[in-house]
Amino acid sequence: MLRLRLAVAISLWSLVALGLVVPLVWLINNRDWGVALMLLVPFIVYGLMRLGRLLEAWANAAQRP
Repeated sequence: MLRLRLAVAISLWSLVALGLVVPLVWLINNRDWGVALMLLVPFIVYGLMRLGRLLEAWANAAQRP
């Protein structure tokens, strides 16, 4: 069960990260106003870090008796 939760947590985080980062990078690279989106990057990275911590806690909750 622990390995399944860990695999689900990693997969979910990867999908969310790709879903946020790829469009953001594309917009920054291809639009004139995309440079202004660079102001959002620290908040997105912080959100991804928080999501990763929450998913890690959820995956490790299966270990506790």
